[in-house]
Amino acid sequence: MISSRLDQLYRLWGTVTDVAPGMLKLAGISQLAGVGNEIQIRKPGQTIHGEILSVSAESVTALLFSPCDTIRIGDKVEIEQEARIEPGDHWLGHVINYRGEVAGGETTAAPVRASIRALHAPALPAHARRRLGPRLATGWAVTDTLLPLCRGQRIGLFAGSGIGKSTFLGSLATGLEADRVVIALIGERGREVNDFIQHTLTPAVRERTVVIAATASESPGAKKRAANCAIATAEHFRDQGHNVLFLFDSITRLAEAHRETALLAGEVPALNAFPPSTVRVIAELAERAGPGTDGRGDITAVFSVLVAGSDLEEPVADMIRGMLDGHIILARPIAERGRFPAIDVLRSVSRCLPQAATPEENELLREYRRMIALYEEVSPMLRANLYEFGRDTDCDRAIALYPALDNFVAARKPEGINASFDELRRILTENAPQTEPATAPGRP
Repeated sequence: MISSRLDQLYRLWGTVTDVAPGMLKLAGISQLAGVGNEIQIRKPGQTIHGEILSVSAESVTALLFSPCDTIRIGDKVEIEQEARIEPGDHWLGHVINYRGEVAGGETTAAPVRASIRALHAPALPAHARRRLGPRLATGWAVTDTLLPLCRGQRIGLFAGSGIGKSTFLGSLATGLEADRVVIALIGERGREVNDFIQHTLTPAVRERTVVIAATASESPGAKKRAANCAIATAEHFRDQGHNVLFLFDSITRLAEAHRETALLAGEVPALNAFPPSTVRVIAELAERAGPGTDGRGDITAVFSVLVAGSDLEEPVADMIRGMLDGHIILARPIAERGRFPAIDVLRSVSRCLPQAATPEENELLREYRRMIALYEEVSPMLRANLYEFGRDTDCDRAIALYPALDNFVAARKPEGINASFDELRRILTENAPQTEPATAPGRP
């Protein structure tokens, strides 16, 4: 009886007073509605969804997730008190839309007692969280050694368009150790979503994966809701004790969606028209990932960042880099000469080092970086045919080792972390020639 009466109290109705592209104004609910409450308008054969952006004494402003061409002045709008979803193992192997529904007309039976989670939840208390866990095997030599990823770590993958960001992200989905994989595809082309699921993910990985997608054609509100749906799903599996791999592609599209919704709500634009609240929105999402507390699992997260014009100092890239536990940079010049993944090792860093490696392993990593840095220093002289072999033995060694060091970044190592370090040790300790090679390795 009490439950029934509470359900009636939570059914709130407002009236449409203004309609604009992607936005509504509602009357009659200012005293009861709150920012973040969801709305729905029922039309014949269609239900239009949205979210409340702002509340004033006179009216409520709501952002729409669906087209508004059928909405009319005076339409009744139902207000839901809390945005929530019901994630669980019944989502595994499926694509979920921003509403938390299986996409494509497929059906999957929900458990009788499904877990109901709020979309907007605070991060776990910082003082109660565990430290980062052990290193994870990734299937790539470079991320097993030079740029390791520990359980519970959050790392950014920075790249311009067309450099192989999504492909590398997909390889991590199949190579990284995890009990559950949650993939958020925010603002991607619809064709790429299907390709990613059908061709990038293996059948074995799909069985333990949930994909939450909001394509480029969907509204900014739908993209923001899909992002929150994805992190809430990862939290659900973490609270069950699973170690979760959370892949987010891309956080730049989330920032752009937030910019559009914030400007509609009247927020003042700042640098590159991104409102000040963009930092908070991204930080809240990033902090919800990471190590869990005792009795829970961890969320290991990789956030892709689409860097406009490959400019790592642009606002979104700059703010994200400071929030995460490391960054991997994919460089266009490296991609253009045909080496994939196009990781620029010298500009990339994993903040779990040096603690995540042994003293002997750290020495190998320092020597690798020293050799690459020396080669970068002398490469202009090599291209101009001005370098004199025999004058500096360290530089001679760096030039001789460079092809093997460069190929190491592109090496697949499904055998694991120890095999990757063995290969790195072999490259660095072999006897490098001390005389000028017949053809000095150049670099575009």
